[in-house]
Amino acid sequence: MTVVVEEFILMLQKGKVVTIVGEFWSLGEVPEVDRPSQWETLLSRTHLPWSVRVPKQRRDRDYDAWVRRQWIDDLALVDCECGPCAGSRGRAELSDTDGEYVAVLITRSGSETVAQDGAEAYMRPGDAVAWDSTRPARFEVWEPLAKRSLLIPRSALDEVSGRASTSVGVLLDGKSPAVRLLTGYLDSLSRMLPDLSMSGVSAARNATLELFIGALQPGGPVDSSTVGPALRANMERWIERHLLDGEVTPAAIAVAHNVSVRTVYRVFEITDETVGEVVRVRRLAKARRDLTEGSEPISTIAYRWRFSDSSHFSKAFKAHYGASPSEYRALSQARGDREQSLSVV
Repeated sequence: MTVVVEEFILMLQKGKVVTIVGEFWSLGEVPEVDRPSQWETLLSRTHLPWSVRVPKQRRDRDYDAWVRRQWIDDLALVDCECGPCAGSRGRAELSDTDGEYVAVLITRSGSETVAQDGAEAYMRPGDAVAWDSTRPARFEVWEPLAKRSLLIPRSALDEVSGRASTSVGVLLDGKSPAVRLLTGYLDSLSRMLPDLSMSGVSAARNATLELFIGALQPGGPVDSSTVGPALRANMERWIERHLLDGEVTPAAIAVAHNVSVRTVYRVFEITDETVGEVVRVRRLAKARRDLTEGSEPISTIAYRWRFSDSSHFSKAFKAHYGASPSEYRALSQARGDREQSLSVV
C-alpha cells in the first residue's frame, strides 16, 4: 500500500494528480484534457485494475472525481464520487491483478449498471452487489455517482469459510435486514476508523467479514438441506475453541459431535476443504492478528499456534497471505504509523 501512496505523491509532484490528505485523491486541479486518463489510473490503483472510458461528450466538460481509501487491517474500504464513465475487466486487467479478491459495491447516490457472469444489475441508491476479481466484469455509470466498495482478499474470506459462497457475482438485496446491517455497519465504521486502536481495527475486520458472509446467505425456512451447514457451523465453533490444543483431528471432531468420522469428511467436502486446511487457515489468522497487534518474536507466535518451527510457519504464512510474517508485520506497522501521522479527510 505504501507503493501506491508514493506513486501518487510522485504524480502530484509532476502536477498530474492533486490533493492528497491521508489516502484521498482528487482530480480537482488536473488539466481537463488529462482527467479521463488520470481517472483510469486512479480507479485502477484503488479498485483493482480496470480499463476505463469517459464518454466523448464528457471529455470537454469539467469532469471531476475523487477517491478516499481507508484500511480495516487487510480489507480496503473505498469511497468515491465520479461522473458518467464505463469500465471493464478483461484478460489484461485480470492478469495485472495481484491476488484474488471479492468486492462489495454499494451505490450511495446516482445509478450504474454492473455485470458479471452473464448477469446484469441496474443499481440505484441502497443497492449492493458482490463481484469476483478473478472473472471478467464491466460497469457503466449513467449519472454522477457516489459509491462505496469493500475489497476483501480471498485469504481473509477463507478464515470464515466464505470462499464457496462467493464464486460468482451476487446481487445483494438492499432491503434485506442482513444487507442493511452490513451497509449500516460500514457507514459507522467509516467514521470511526481513524480513532480505533489496532486491536479495535482487528475486531472491526473480523466483524466485517462475518457480516459480509451473513449478507450472502439467503433467508428462508429451515429444511433438511440446512442440516449440513448447521453441523458445519457447530464444528467450526468447536475448532475455534480448540486451536490452542494439540492436533485438531476429524476423529476428535466426530467424538465431540457424536457423528462418524466419515460424516465429518462429508461436511467439509461440501466446500472442497479438509479439516486440516480449515485448522491451518484459522491458526494462521490468529497468528496474523498477533503479528499486527504486538511485538512478540515470530518464533513465539509460531509455537503458540502449533507450527513446528519458524521456517514452517513462515512458509505457510507467505503461501496464504502473500508476504512473510516479518514483511506482513512491517507493512502493518507502516500503515498504522501513516494513519496516525496523516489527517483523514
